[in-house]
Amino acid sequence: MTRLLPFGLILLSAIGFALALMTGQHMPTWVVIGGGIASPLALLGIYDVIQRPHALWRNFPVLAHIRWIAEELRPFFRSYIVENDTEGRPFNHEQRALVYRRAKNVSSVEPFGSQLDIDKPPYEWLAHSIAARHNSDECPRVSVGAPGTAQPYAASVFNISAMSFGSLGAHAIEALSTGAKKGGFYHDTGEGGVSKYHRAGGGDLVWEIGSGYFGCRARDGSFDAARFEDVAKDPQIKMIEIKLSQGAKPGHGGVLPGAKVTAEIAETRGIPIGETCFSPPGHSAFSTPLEMMDFVARLRDLSGGKPVGIKFCVGNRWEILALCKAMLETGIRTDFMVVDGGEGGTGAAPAEFLDHVGAPLRQGLVLTRNALIGTGLKDDVRIGCSGKQTSAFALAASMALGADWVNTARGFMFSLGCIQSLNCHNNTCPTGIATTDKSRQRGLVVSDKAERVFNYHRNTIRALMEVVGAAGCEHPSELTPRHIMHRVTEDMVKPAHRAYDLLEPDVLLHAPETTLLGREWEMAQAASFKPLVV
Repeated sequence: MTRLLPFGLILLSAIGFALALMTGQHMPTWVVIGGGIASPLALLGIYDVIQRPHALWRNFPVLAHIRWIAEELRPFFRSYIVENDTEGRPFNHEQRALVYRRAKNVSSVEPFGSQLDIDKPPYEWLAHSIAARHNSDECPRVSVGAPGTAQPYAASVFNISAMSFGSLGAHAIEALSTGAKKGGFYHDTGEGGVSKYHRAGGGDLVWEIGSGYFGCRARDGSFDAARFEDVAKDPQIKMIEIKLSQGAKPGHGGVLPGAKVTAEIAETRGIPIGETCFSPPGHSAFSTPLEMMDFVARLRDLSGGKPVGIKFCVGNRWEILALCKAMLETGIRTDFMVVDGGEGGTGAAPAEFLDHVGAPLRQGLVLTRNALIGTGLKDDVRIGCSGKQTSAFALAASMALGADWVNTARGFMFSLGCIQSLNCHNNTCPTGIATTDKSRQRGLVVSDKAERVFNYHRNTIRALMEVVGAAGCEHPSELTPRHIMHRVTEDMVKPAHRAYDLLEPDVLLHAPETTLLGREWEMAQAASFKPLVV
């Protein structure tokens, strides 16, 4: 059987080497080296033949391990040798290199023209102005706070998206917060709670509260108002974000095994050490849009009047419209909505959720923009968005389509040195970012990486203001859908307001039947997330 021939030769070599050692015969150096290599391989082959779980190992002892080695090395070879600059996924080499250069504060200009296929959809470009202008490099800001909110917050238009302590290591969290402090932008805590490492950096924090209520969790897993009030009044926390769903796995709960609940994790999340912790798919503090508005108002009051918003990946369109109806009925406004794209993010998730659950960012953003504009709520409710946005054009395009600011998680991970090894969920991140392994975290020097976080933000803002100036605008808020041109087919181009059927102000209140959302508007009800049958 030829498939066993390599193992047979290895085994014979090992036996011959062992016999020579036992008889004390003199052996040339090359024989000693060969025997030293053959002996452990022979032991491996014997194990392969005996073991039961892996059929390939039993049939091809020793040789079959080449497949496992190739699987481990595949992301490296694909990323650095096989793919061209624009082919990679989730982020291609050009996108990653842009972040690396800006984080290192070196030139990010490219020679010899674009590598993108600009003649095929869905290519987009900015319509520049003959009356282009030179803008200040100062970071533009947006005021967040509906009428009556006591402590409105002036947010940067570019911030760090939600990443929990536990999914990211302590050094990474502290470096992000330190960079955010220096650059004057905010750092979203993720649903894992406010850790001492978030606080250590000193940056502005947005406290994300998920269905597990970590940091404000009662023993039975419900919301604890007293614990929330105690944490929320920390002056470092600028806003509160209720997470309804996330792009990586919308509608999916989570389980944190007890073995991973260390003393630090337990302290941050407010859960017992060593006990398995569950995050349900939905919230227990409210079950209808009206109840959610009451919860928003309650959190705003308990926090001392800080802005309270929601984060979601768009699913059922009538549910977003139901939230708008609840705001209109109660008079209570969420201060902001953060739209997360279904493209996924730093959180590990089942493939079905990554690939096929939840609306992509662009469609989710347009739907949310249409809902707020169409109901006359956009003046009170700010829109943030997150999902695979790392360049100044990505920021500008999202803001032209309705976003007031943009968050990125993976962009700032790249600024920390992430190499997209795709080991975030294995706790074996080679750069010490997405791991709790202290020996791996040692490679991430907080002071050095914090500077790169600051540089990436500063240089991206500079590039954004250049793009905004090219459009003849002074502030990103002046960008409109007409500034973004969208290739629909190879021979047809439309400005974004036509490509996406954007709604006019108040149209859902007065003539919903004339819009593409007319049917969903009839289905939406403030008293329930379930649709009316119409």
